[in-house]
Amino acid sequence: MEAVARAPEEALKPRRLMRGSPLKFQPWIPGAAWADVMEPRPLGGRFRAVRRIATALVWTMIAVPIQLVLIRVSTRAAMTFACKYHSVLCRVIGLKVQVIGRPSTSPSVLYVSNHSSWLDILVLGSVLQAAFVSKAEVGQWPVAGTIARLGRTIFVSRKRSGTGKEAEEIQQRLVAGDSVILFPEGTSNDGTRVLPFRSSFLSVATDAKQVQPVSLVYDRLGGLPACRRDRPYFAWYGDMDLATHFWRIARRSGARATVLLHEPADPAAFPDRKALTAAASQVVADGAAQLRQNRAAVPLTLRPAGSVG
Repeated sequence: MEAVARAPEEALKPRRLMRGSPLKFQPWIPGAAWADVMEPRPLGGRFRAVRRIATALVWTMIAVPIQLVLIRVSTRAAMTFACKYHSVLCRVIGLKVQVIGRPSTSPSVLYVSNHSSWLDILVLGSVLQAAFVSKAEVGQWPVAGTIARLGRTIFVSRKRSGTGKEAEEIQQRLVAGDSVILFPEGTSNDGTRVLPFRSSFLSVATDAKQVQPVSLVYDRLGGLPACRRDRPYFAWYGDMDLATHFWRIARRSGARATVLLHEPADPAAFPDRKALTAAASQVVADGAAQLRQNRAAVPLTLRPAGSVG
């Protein structure tokens, strides 16, 4: 057999990289609009997603009439069932929820949390018996809007003309003893950081008996620690499509969200609204950083800047 001399760099190159032109794969259904939903994928992931989405719809159809009755009979019973609904829904879509710390046992608690996805509603709704504050557009969504209204969500608009009336409704809920969940960042983000809190969102804190910061991070995917590249699987922001995002979540396994409940504090202990906002923002950001780095997270204490103890 006659030997063929080759350049050293060619001899060391793996044979699979010596192809003249790269392999090209085309989606089995053309069209960019199908995006992640119709791309070639293992059948197991598709079957899992279809099963989870169908089960979630069936559970919602069962839960809605029950909540319609409870909301007319007892507000407390309605909030308890809403918590159960979200808890079951998390399990149905394959999202495990881990809780560190304890929610405040006091009435009229203002929970302030970071925000990266619509999944935050399901996760926090499964842990806290409280009403959400959400943008008005959510109330107009076909299914999610109905569920949000049954959960006694407080809808707020982005128009300055309506902020006074909406703040008054939040204050009335707190005065009546209800607890409220607030996202003071004002928007969702990519999940890699916590945006500074807006002090205007905490203008209702004076009507709460306690303020409790909450850090929420999606820290497992496929059963392994989630890293920066995994955040888009959970984060929902910008012009992302809700249906496609839901499909991507439903087809993956081993997902987990961790809720870190920090120590609550009396808002009267802070000199003003801006001091409370800065302290709460720092506590939530520090707690989220612990979770993203897969460190042993512990609840932090909310206290005015410069205080000791």
